[in-house]
Amino acid sequence: MDLISALQFLKLNELPKAWVDAVWDLEFTERTPLDEIIAEELAGSGDQAFRTLYQCLLDHAADQQQSAGRDGASQSIWAILGENEVSIEGLVAVLSFFVLAGKAKAANVQQRVSGLHAASLYLLLLGIPGSIANKVFHEVFLDTCSDLTSHCWPQDCGKKRKKDGLKSSQAEGKRSKPQRPDTPEMEVDEDEEEEEPLHFSGHDLTKIRDAVVLLVQSLLRLLQTFSLKDRPQSASNCTRIFSKLLYFEPVIGEITFAARKDITKLRSVPEMSFYGLQLLCSPTHGDQKDSLRRVFHQLLYVILMMNKGKRGKPSLLVPSQAILSTRDQAIHFVCHLVDELKELALPFLHILLQHICFQMVEKSEFRSHGAQAVGMLTSQMASTDYACFIKWLFNYSRHSKMVCRLFSVDVVMVLLEQPERRLEECQDPELTCFLPHKFLIQSLLFARRMDDSPTVQGHALACLAQCLELPSFNVTRAVHNLFSATGTQTVLEGEITEGSSQQSQKTYRSLPFRTVEISAADGSDCDAKENLALLLRRVKDVKTNVRKSALQALVGLLKHNVIPMSWENLATLSERCRDPAVSVKKKALQCLGELLTAKPECSVVQKAWLQGVVPAVVDSENSVQDKALEALDQVLLSQVKPYASRYLDASQRLTWDLLGLLCHDCQHLGRYFSRAFTIWSKQNKFTQTFITNLISHTEADHAAGAWLLLSKVVASSPRLPYGKILDAWDSMVSSKDVNVTTCCHILCVMGDIAAHLNEDTKDRIVNDLMSWLKTFTLSLEVICAAVETLCQYGRSENIKETQAFLNHHCGELVSVCEAYLAGIILSENGAQNFNEELMVKHLHTLGVASLNCPAKVGKRTVLLVESVLTTHSDKLAECGDELPASLPLSQFKANSLPTRVRAHGVIALGKLCLQHEDLVQKYLPVFARELEVGTEVAVRNNVVVIMCDLCVRYTNIVDHYIPNISACLRDNEAVIREQTLIMLTNLLQEEFVKWKGSLFFRFMVALVDPVPAIASLCEYCLVHLLLKKNSEMFSQHFIECIFHFNSYNKHKSYNKFPQSEREKAQFSLKGAQHREKRFRIYRFLLEHFTDTQRFNISLKINQTVLACFADKELPLDADGAEILSETFNILSLKEMKLQAISTPAGGASGEEPEEENMATMAKVVLQAAQKKVVSQVQKKAFIENTVPLIISLKSLLEQKRSPVLRELMSYLQVTMQDYRNKVKDFFPGDEQLAVEVEFALKMADKEKEMEKQMDNCSLTGEAMAPTAQCSVQGSPIRSRPLLPFNFATPQLPRPNPMSARLVYTDRHVRRSRQEEHAQSIALEQTVMPKGAMNDRAISTPKGVNVNLTFEEGFSAIFSDRGTSLVGEPSVLHVRSNEQQAPGLRQWNVQSPLHKKKKSSRV
Repeated sequence: MDLISALQFLKLNELPKAWVDAVWDLEFTERTPLDEIIAEELAGSGDQAFRTLYQCLLDHAADQQQSAGRDGASQSIWAILGENEVSIEGLVAVLSFFVLAGKAKAANVQQRVSGLHAASLYLLLLGIPGSIANKVFHEVFLDTCSDLTSHCWPQDCGKKRKKDGLKSSQAEGKRSKPQRPDTPEMEVDEDEEEEEPLHFSGHDLTKIRDAVVLLVQSLLRLLQTFSLKDRPQSASNCTRIFSKLLYFEPVIGEITFAARKDITKLRSVPEMSFYGLQLLCSPTHGDQKDSLRRVFHQLLYVILMMNKGKRGKPSLLVPSQAILSTRDQAIHFVCHLVDELKELALPFLHILLQHICFQMVEKSEFRSHGAQAVGMLTSQMASTDYACFIKWLFNYSRHSKMVCRLFSVDVVMVLLEQPERRLEECQDPELTCFLPHKFLIQSLLFARRMDDSPTVQGHALACLAQCLELPSFNVTRAVHNLFSATGTQTVLEGEITEGSSQQSQKTYRSLPFRTVEISAADGSDCDAKENLALLLRRVKDVKTNVRKSALQALVGLLKHNVIPMSWENLATLSERCRDPAVSVKKKALQCLGELLTAKPECSVVQKAWLQGVVPAVVDSENSVQDKALEALDQVLLSQVKPYASRYLDASQRLTWDLLGLLCHDCQHLGRYFSRAFTIWSKQNKFTQTFITNLISHTEADHAAGAWLLLSKVVASSPRLPYGKILDAWDSMVSSKDVNVTTCCHILCVMGDIAAHLNEDTKDRIVNDLMSWLKTFTLSLEVICAAVETLCQYGRSENIKETQAFLNHHCGELVSVCEAYLAGIILSENGAQNFNEELMVKHLHTLGVASLNCPAKVGKRTVLLVESVLTTHSDKLAECGDELPASLPLSQFKANSLPTRVRAHGVIALGKLCLQHEDLVQKYLPVFARELEVGTEVAVRNNVVVIMCDLCVRYTNIVDHYIPNISACLRDNEAVIREQTLIMLTNLLQEEFVKWKGSLFFRFMVALVDPVPAIASLCEYCLVHLLLKKNSEMFSQHFIECIFHFNSYNKHKSYNKFPQSEREKAQFSLKGAQHREKRFRIYRFLLEHFTDTQRFNISLKINQTVLACFADKELPLDADGAEILSETFNILSLKEMKLQAISTPAGGASGEEPEEENMATMAKVVLQAAQKKVVSQVQKKAFIENTVPLIISLKSLLEQKRSPVLRELMSYLQVTMQDYRNKVKDFFPGDEQLAVEVEFALKMADKEKEMEKQMDNCSLTGEAMAPTAQCSVQGSPIRSRPLLPFNFATPQLPRPNPMSARLVYTDRHVRRSRQEEHAQSIALEQTVMPKGAMNDRAISTPKGVNVNLTFEEGFSAIFSDRGTSLVGEPSVLHVRSNEQQAPGLRQWNVQSPLHKKKKSSRV
């Protein structure tokens, strides 16, 4: 079919000339109405007509191309059309009719297919030589046809896309501003969203897809023959279109990027798109550098898995399998271009890597894929280029944005998986230090351990643990070097943090594709001990994720023997199993399990595992309990198998080793271990098979562990082999060498099976127990267990029979003990027969047995035990005048018994008192006096225990002696102070004791105990146990603390409770020497106040302290001045300030906006509103209540010339910091005071500025990038701020010699330097008009190239809304490394007035 016949369906001869002219006048932007008849005829054109015309044009174009090679034997298409009077303008116009119809959102399938075919015809015509001469080319129509696929292929509805975009912007963590419908297009979109979306069948989609393939093939044919060299806008559009088509459909198989000419063999649209991008990079379409810039810029967002529109911030895509596959193909394509174009593409590869890093979002999934992309792209680099990138990455890891520092850790982990580069491969000697993996670990990864952001800290520590799992020997060795004894020493004091660059920088909505240069910062490695100490501190960090990551790192170091398997390191792991955060507790349990699996033979690890896991059984969180029970079940219960031989596998050996530790070194864990069995018994875990297997181990070497388990499970087991248990009992009774712990467990088992034995067996066992106890050869633990077992054998349903049994057998034991004591104490030759060990056992047996038979305890028994407590006669004589009348001296007889005997005598007497109230009233004064004058630590310790036990049963009687007990909180012996603190806390928890008298203040004194462990225990008891029961406890006693600790009793209400002079002196914290302790208490109390309590306590201090001095109710003498001075100092504490005002909006100051989400944003808004309201309330209360008192006190203090005036002015200075501009409003009645306060504020500001300057002068001037061994010479040393995108009259940043700073500096100093740096940026809020970069600014010297960068070497990042140096938005300009920036010329700034005067003189 000839060409003219194929054109007939287009009705070219029937088209009105006016319509064609109108279409061209509108430049193909709008549809021009066409005659309805012609329009209907055109709309009825079928696909076949378009395909026929397309094939004819294609054949003619091929013939014309072949004839051109044979000296032009064939007639051109344009000649044929001219001879047949076919209007080219009309042809293009009618094609635009189909294209614009198919572009409409409501277009049907036929309109879309026809539009795609018409666009293909236009592109095919445009590619035929002579198209430009025949006026076929029109840039707008070309762009419309090229991008028609995005309009014709069905898309998801706009609402869904907007929701996805919103979700992705939330994921990035930045605040999203509400979009304003300020453009007509947006209004149309919103209206169209309400329309019902069109639905297409599978057949319809196939037709559209075939038409899309034809269009893309036509575009590829066009690029093969038609040059876009002088049309950069069209080249940019084509690049954008091809990058969007990469997502069009999935690719089956792998894509090969080898150059090919036959377009028809390309199988899929993405494959055609990659070929199109490859064609655009050819010299045919202009400078290859510009082409590569455009292609890499578009592929950047494919790699980042973002959707980048024409303007605005990119939105995240859902990382589905199709998106990930397209991303991988894009990365391989970039690698192919770098291989093909070599040095030409390398600069753009560097820039692509930089922008991948710089535009990364915080979401972990995107960071992981982004890091993998960086790793794949850097593998294409030579060693020198790779070292340059690592140098840039080092500076990037110091960036102010948290997500940048976070992503640098991910990149390092990917790079560590690659083979290490050899130093000799790097041509630049100065860059060789960046190649080893050691640099990546020590200078990039481990440096983040002290980052400002807890998120980065935690991630770096977690990755450090992963490094040890890598197969690279150099990586493992580098980690070993960090914690070995050969590290490089540096400064590490306290909790200094670093992690952001020193200059002020801004975060923008989107970044055009330009080089991102990051300034360098100094850093160095710590030595091994400091590194380990820092890691152990991170395990106790205030942030949860940091603690979890530090635990993981610590376990990794222990597993790989990097640090010693010492108890100090392992105890840290065990302690975290009791962390306040549930996730940390679970992580600690997991880490201990991993360590036990890696080191099952290490006894220290076994002990640490028990110390961490077993107490977690009683955790308040059920999930932690379940995890601990699961671990115990897996390690202990499941490994109990039949004992057939001496051979045990590793798991069984571990089980019995752990049980052995529970029997010996870890006996204190028995109570928690019993709790686990209580839970398991309800789950019916102890089957008959388990019991049988367990019994088989009772005769093995590890029998102690078997009896431990058996003692826990026997009570809940249905049936037991009683014969074997009785055999073991007989063996134990007859044996002379029995382990104490095993004996106790066997006794426990015997007691639990008592109900299942016959009477004869019971009698035999009771006789064995009695004869055994009467020998008094048993240890104290066995005596208790034996008496308990004896009681179990006497239990019956009849209470009288049970008590008769106990009276008979326990009474017999009491009689035996009484006879022995009488023989020692009352006999003249008793001292000769005295045996300390035997005496202790008799006293202990007497006490234990007497609890079960109080009726058998006579007066003689009590007197014998009482006589054990008699002090030496000479000491009684010395203190006889001070003894209270209630002390029963007449019943005491002097003796010289050892301290151990007297300590057990106290316990025995206490047990006797538990059953007899009259004995309590008689002996409580004795116990109280012993606490005061006793010198034996063990005796006084046991007295505290007995008195607290008596308080439970006889609360009203013992309540009078609580001051005597609490006085032990200041005892000279630490063990007694700790015991007293624990016992009193238990009584307060159960409300057997109330906060009366001086008890609260004595607890406060324990907060400043000289032993840190006791102070820490006191803080735990107060905050986590007692404050929860009474949240007002601290605020109720706060004001009285001021008077009490300063021993001031002149106030009519406070510090009036009775105390002896001895107690006052004992608990006094008066004087300058104790000032630090007092304020430590004040700060502790205020830290646990609510804002309401802080506000109320401030008002109460005004009313009860300041007002009393102002009204002269309290004298302003030396003591009064001390109280007033201390009060002003308390009011000046930062802990006194309301948190709603002092807490910065957005949370911690070390976190950036990237870590926010919608919930935190709402919280920030609420906090801001709350802060404003609270500030107004506080201001009003201050003016109404405090200011009059301050004015009155100031006048009084000036009259008396009191030094307290200095504290008053300091208080005003601190208080008025937030109201420095409203000082006169606060003091309308005293202008002089207002002037003085303003002057004090100014002087304070000057002092701070002077301190800041002094700190700056002490810093080094140049910050060099450290290597693994030394500083890198030639690394970036000077930071230059990134100027805002919206600007006019660009100004070079002024040189700042102090901009390069040490890494480990105070945050306050760093912030102040950032503020100074920010002030050097001029006109940052002005808007850049169109073409501003093309015209030289007024004051800019001619020939000066203004580059606004982070570093020298590459040009600036411009805004999407601005215009670049060549008039193309969002493009990259690169200056080669060899090309140096031109020197700055002198600026020629002259006043117009000066010029006028000069011209008038001429």
